[in-house]
Amino acid sequence: MSLLQEQLKKRILVLDGAMGTMIQRHQLEEEDFRKGHFENHPSPLKGNNDLLALTRPEIILGIHEAYYEAGADIAETNTFSGTSIAQADYRLEHIVYDLNVAAARLARQAADKYTALQPDKPRFVAGSIGPTNRTASISPDVNDPGYRAITFDELVEAYTEQVRGLIDGGVDILLVETVFDTLNCKAALFAIDQYCEKQGIRMPVMVSGTITDASGRTLTGQTAEAFLYSVSHIDLLSVGFNCALGARQLKPYIETLAKNSKFRISAHPNAGLPNAFGQYDETPEQMGVQIREYLENNFINIIGGCCGTTPDHIREIARVAAEYKPHVIPDVEPVPFYSGLEPVTIREETNFVNIGERTNVTGSKKFARLIMEGNYDEALTVALNQVEGGAQILDVNMDEGMLDSEAAMVKFLNLMASEPDIAKLPFMIDSSKWSVIEAGLKCVQGKSIVNSISLKEGEDAFRHHARLVKRYGAAVVVMAFDEQGQADSYERRIEICQRAYNILVNEVGLPPTDIIFDPNILTVATGIEEHNNYAVDFIKATRWIKNNLPGARVSGGVSNISFSFRGNDRVREAMHSAFLYHAIKAGLDIGIVNAGQLEVYEEIPKDLLELVEDVLLNRRPDSTERLVEFAETIKSKGKVQEKDLEWRTWPVNKRLSHALIKGIVEFIDEDTEEARQLVDRPLQVIEGPLMDGMNIVGDLFGSGKMFLPQVVKSARVMKKSVAYLLPFIEAEKREGESNSNGTILMATVKGDVHDIGKNIVGVVLGCNNYEVVDIGVMVPYQKILDTAREIGADIIGLSGLITPSLDEMVTVAREMEKQGFKIPLLIGGATTSKTHTAVKIAQNYSGPVVHVLDASRSVPVAGSLINPELRPKFMEDLDVEYQKIREQHAGRVSAKEYISLSAARENRIPIEFKASDVQTPAHIGNTTLVNYDLAELAQYIDWTPFFATWELYGKYPAILTDSVVGEEATKVFADAHAMLKQLIDEKWLQANAVIGLWPANSVGDDIEIYTDETRTQVLETVHNLRQQNKKAAGQANYCLSDFVAPKSSGIADYIGGFAVTTGLGIEEHVARFEANHDDYSAIMLKALADRLAEAFAERLHQRVRQEFWGYASNETLSNEELITEKYRGIRPAPGYPACPDHTEKGLLFQLLDASKQTGISLTESYAMYPTAAVSGWYFGHPESKYFGLGKINRDQVEEYAQRKNMSLEDTERWLSPVLAYEPGLVPVS
Repeated sequence: MSLLQEQLKKRILVLDGAMGTMIQRHQLEEEDFRKGHFENHPSPLKGNNDLLALTRPEIILGIHEAYYEAGADIAETNTFSGTSIAQADYRLEHIVYDLNVAAARLARQAADKYTALQPDKPRFVAGSIGPTNRTASISPDVNDPGYRAITFDELVEAYTEQVRGLIDGGVDILLVETVFDTLNCKAALFAIDQYCEKQGIRMPVMVSGTITDASGRTLTGQTAEAFLYSVSHIDLLSVGFNCALGARQLKPYIETLAKNSKFRISAHPNAGLPNAFGQYDETPEQMGVQIREYLENNFINIIGGCCGTTPDHIREIARVAAEYKPHVIPDVEPVPFYSGLEPVTIREETNFVNIGERTNVTGSKKFARLIMEGNYDEALTVALNQVEGGAQILDVNMDEGMLDSEAAMVKFLNLMASEPDIAKLPFMIDSSKWSVIEAGLKCVQGKSIVNSISLKEGEDAFRHHARLVKRYGAAVVVMAFDEQGQADSYERRIEICQRAYNILVNEVGLPPTDIIFDPNILTVATGIEEHNNYAVDFIKATRWIKNNLPGARVSGGVSNISFSFRGNDRVREAMHSAFLYHAIKAGLDIGIVNAGQLEVYEEIPKDLLELVEDVLLNRRPDSTERLVEFAETIKSKGKVQEKDLEWRTWPVNKRLSHALIKGIVEFIDEDTEEARQLVDRPLQVIEGPLMDGMNIVGDLFGSGKMFLPQVVKSARVMKKSVAYLLPFIEAEKREGESNSNGTILMATVKGDVHDIGKNIVGVVLGCNNYEVVDIGVMVPYQKILDTAREIGADIIGLSGLITPSLDEMVTVAREMEKQGFKIPLLIGGATTSKTHTAVKIAQNYSGPVVHVLDASRSVPVAGSLINPELRPKFMEDLDVEYQKIREQHAGRVSAKEYISLSAARENRIPIEFKASDVQTPAHIGNTTLVNYDLAELAQYIDWTPFFATWELYGKYPAILTDSVVGEEATKVFADAHAMLKQLIDEKWLQANAVIGLWPANSVGDDIEIYTDETRTQVLETVHNLRQQNKKAAGQANYCLSDFVAPKSSGIADYIGGFAVTTGLGIEEHVARFEANHDDYSAIMLKALADRLAEAFAERLHQRVRQEFWGYASNETLSNEELITEKYRGIRPAPGYPACPDHTEKGLLFQLLDASKQTGISLTESYAMYPTAAVSGWYFGHPESKYFGLGKINRDQVEEYAQRKNMSLEDTERWLSPVLAYEPGLVPVS
C-alpha cells in the first residue's frame, strides 16, 4: 500500500484552496506575466496565470506554502490551463511541457519542505488538469448542433502532453477537475491510461466534476449519477465535485456520489455563491459549518476549497476535518450500469431492457432513406419516437455500402447529443466495422455499449478491441463468433462465450457486468432441418451463461427469429412475444426489439400460440409446415365510435361560469375566444369570468355544496381555457399584475411515488386562485428548497404515503431551519397525522408547520397562513393545540405500560399446533401470472375506499343514496364504470402477479423459510416484531411468527408471499390526460388502478386458499364477505400495522423475484412503483388474525437490529413510528 493510500485510510485529507483568488491579491500587471521569458511575445499575456510558474515562481511557491502551512495535505499545481488547447489563445502552445514541469516542481518543493517539517503529516502534490476552453459534446454554433470545435483525438493529444509534463515534474496524483463536459474528461482519462501503460507506471487519478446550477446537472446535461457511471471505468483514487456551487448547494450531489460510488469521495466547493460583483463572501467559519455537515454524514475522504477560498478557509476546514473519520466506501452491488444524460441500471429485478432498433439503417427502411437523403432532422424524430415508445437504450447503426459510415455515425450521434429528450438514454454503437465503432465512442459522454466484438479475427484482435472498449469507458456486446464462424449449436455457443469471458475478465480486466453476450438468435422455420433447434439452443445457452458466467448479461436481436415470415406481421409478432416469454424466463436481459410490434403473450390466440411454440421449441417434425399453412389464414380487424352534445344559448360569460361549475369542456375553446373578443386584454378573461366562476366553485366546495369530483372537473375546464389564452397573453409582451392569492410549491418527498392526494389538493388550491407549482414525486429535499427560493413560494406542501416518508419530512423541516426559511410548511398524506406533525416535524422548524387532513381543509389553512391579518391568531391557536398534543403524547407514552420482550414472549398466543391444521400447498415455489384478466378483477373491487379518494365518505352501496353526497357519488360512480369499461376493453393497463408458497417454521419471533421439503437449508429468514404493551388478563402479545408452527414442534408448516400490480401502462394515459388539462380523468384512472390492485390482491388470496395452497378448497364467499375478511388466513403487508418494518419488503421481493416477474420496482424507501401495487405475506393457520403492533421498547429494537444484522441507528430510523422511546436518549436504570 502506498503512503498516500495509508494516509487516506487513516484520516480525511485536506486539499488546498483557490489559486486564482490568491494570485489576485498580488494585483499583477502585464510585465509580471512576461518576466524573464516572454518580454518580446506578440500577444497580451496578463491573466494567463499558469505562466507565473515560469515568470514569478516565488509567488506560486508562496501560495503553495501558505496552504500547506494552513493544514492542507494536498496542493494542486498551477496548471489548470496547462494544455496546448487553452494556451493557443495566447499563442503559447509550444511551452506547455515546460510549463507543467515547472509548476509541478514548485509544488513538489513546497510539499517536500513541509513533509520534512512534519514527517507524521506527509504532503502530496496533485497535478491539476482543467477542462480546456473547448467542449467535445456541445456545438458552439446554435445554427449547427452537429458541429464540434474540438475532437476527442485533439483532446487526447493535448492532455497527453500535459500529463507527461506533470509526471516528469514529480506530481503524486493527477486531478482531472472542474469537469463540465464528461467527454472532455473521458479524453483526459484515455490519455492518462494510454500514457501510463506505455511508460509502465501507475498514477493515482482523481476526477472532480462540476454541477453548474440548481438543475443538478453538468453543463452538458448529465446528472450526478450519470456522470459517476461515465467515469467509473478507470480505477480512480476518488471522484467528486468542485466549483460553481457553495458547500450547501453541492451537498445533495456529494451525497449521491457517496451512496453510489465504489471510489473515495472528494469535494472542493466554492466559498458560497458569488455576490453581484463576482466576489465570494462566505467566511471560513460559515464554510466550516457547511463542511461539518458533510463530515457528520460520513460523505468525504478528501475535502478542500475552490473559488473564493483562502488559507484561512483551509485552516478552518482542516480543523473540522480532524474531528471526523473518513468516508467508508459502501458495498455497492456489482450490477450493469450505463448512462446518457441520465443513468440506467440493470438489476436482477429489472426483468427486460428494450433496445430501440429503428435508428439502424439495416433495420429500418425509413431511417435508412432519411440518412441517405441527408435528412438528419427527420431522422432525429425516429430516435425520439423510440424514446417515447419505451426504449431504454438506443441502438445506432450506419452500416450501408453507399454511406460514409464513420461520418454518418459521428454526425448523428452529435445531433442526438443536442436533443436532451433523446440524449438522456445510453447509446448502443452498432457496427460490423471497428473503425465506425471507434468513431462513435469518441462522440458520447455517457457510458455507451459497443455492439459488437467477437473472436472471428482471432484472440489478438479481440484483446486489442476489448482493451480499447475498456479505455473508452463502454460496455460491450460479444457475438458468439470465432475463427471458425458463427456458433449455431448449443455446444458452440457456450464454448465461445466461455472462452471470450475468460479473456475479457482474466486478461483484459473488464468487469463481468460490462459484458453482454449475444449467443445468436437465428431464423427458424426455414424448411432446413438443421435450423429447427436454433431457438431451443439459444434459450439453453442463455440459461447456461447466466448460471456459469457470473455478472455477464445476455442480449439478442429478437426479430431475427421470424425472418421466414416477413410480410406477415401477425405471425411475426406472435413469434417475437412467445420467444421473449421463454428466453426471458431463461435469463435474457436485453433485446433489440420494436416494442410497438409485440403481441401480449397471453393475448396470442391459443391455436396460433400452439403452432408458434411448436416451431420455437421444436416440438414436432411438421411444425414449420403447419405454421406456414395457418399463416395464410390470418387477417386484421378495426373499430369506430361516436358522440352527442347539447345546450348553447346564454351570454358567453354565463356560459363560461356554467361550464366551470358543471365541468363541461366541449365548447371551452370557442367560448374562451368569444370572451377574448369582448375585452381589451386576454388576461381580463382569466381575471373576469373565469375567476368569477372559480370563486363560485370555491365557495360551493367550502360550504359542502359541491364535492371533490366536481371541483376536479371544474379545474379541467379552467386549465383548458387558460391554455387557450396563454399564447395571446405572451404575444402581448406586456407584464400583467398577478392577482393570485399566493404561490404554493408541492412535492412528494424523496423515496415516495404516491401522488393522487397531492394532485387533488393542488387542483383544489388552484381552483381557489393559488398558483400551484407541483414538482412531482421522489423529490430530494434540496431540490424542494432550491425551487421554493427560485419561484418565491409562499408555502411549501409535502406529501407522502409510506412511513419512511415521515422521516424525510422531518429532514425537510430540519433543512428549512438550517437554511433560514420562514415560510409555512404544509404536511399531508395517508400516513401523516397531526400528532406526528406536532411531535416530530414542527419541533425541527421555527416557521409554521401545519398538518392538512384533506383537500377541503387546504384552502382555509392556506388563506390563514398567507393573510397577514389572519395569520397571527391562526398560529397562536395552532401553537396552543400542538403544545397540548405534545403534552398528551408524552403523557400517553409515559402512562402506557410496556413489558419486557421476554415477558411479551411468555404471553404469546397459546396456539396448539396440530398437523391436521396444516395443508401442504398444491404447488411449492413461485407462480407468475402475467396479463391477468382485468374484467375478472373488476368484480372484486371494494368501492368504499374509491369514494374516500374523492372525499365522499360513506359505505358502498349506501353512499349512492346518501342525502348529502349521494347524487355526486352516483355521478362519479358512473364515470368510474365508464372509464373502467374503456380501460378493460382497450387494455390500458396490464395486471401482473407473482405468488410464492414455501416450507417454513417459526424460530422464536422469526420465521425460517427453507429451500425445499427436506428443511435442511434456510433460504431466508423473515423477521417479525412482538407487541409489548401490557395486556389485560387473558389477552396475548401477538407476533406474526405465532401463526406458524415452531421448528421444535416437528410439524412441517408453510408460509406464502405475493406481489401484484395493475399499474403497468398507466403513465402513457395519465400523461395524455394531463397534457389535455384533464386532471379529473387522470385522478380517476389512478384511483381505479389502485382499486384494481387491491381487487387483484383479494382475488389472488382467494385463489391461493382455494387452489394454490388449497387449505380452503370448498370456500364459497360473496364479494361482501371477502371485503369483511370472513375467510381463513391473513395477508399482512410489510410496512403496515402487524409488520411495520418496510425493509422486510426487500426480502419478500427477493424471494418472489418480484421485480423481474411483475415489473414492480422498489424505491430506496421501499415504496412500490407503479403505485397501483400490493404485496404481502400469506398466513394460513385457522387462528391467524390481523393486529396492530403498537409501540415497542428499546430492548426489542436492539435485539431486532442484531437479528437483522442492521445498525441500531438504521433500525430505529425505519421503525421510528412505532418506538415507545426517543432514539439517542440514554435509558435511565
